Amino acid sequence: MIFTPGFIITISVTFILLWWFATTIDKRKWVSFLISVVATPVVYFYVLYPLINIFFSFHHEKYFDSEAWKEKPALRYEMSGNILDEDLFIGKTKEEITTLLGVSEWYSWDDALKMNSPEMWNYNLGFKPGAFNMTQECLEISFKNNTAVNVKQYQMEKEFE
Repeated sequence: MIFTPGFIITISVTFILLWWFATTIDKRKWVSFLISVVATPVVYFYVLYPLINIFFSFHHEKYFDSEAWKEKPALRYEMSGNILDEDLFIGKTKEEITTLLGVSEWYSWDDALKMNSPEMWNYNLGFKPGAFNMTQECLEISFKNNTAVNVKQYQMEKEFE
């Protein structure tokens, strides 16, 4: 187990609140302490930790890997941070992008053309974990003269049937 400052603060606050609650049950300090010591890990790991995971979205970050991109499309969101931070695809040709990512899944709408533009490729990144998450992460790569000039990530509302 890794003891991070956030973990220590959360477990300390949980202990203090349980201590405060236990003193309302019994005025003997040793009984309140015993209740708090026993209940703190139980309350943290079975109540607080699941609630934190439900309401706060955090996930593993991974470096871009072409093999993993193609094999596990539902986990592509883990690589999106590295793709955007490092500008991995800026300056690459369409052929290089196709080799790394595969064929584009769909084209974006271009208002100037009034149609889907073959210069704006989109890839599905999957859904970030978390309860009540109804948005699908997507990656859009824009091309000019057969070269990638912009990469952006956006969210698309997904309706489940």
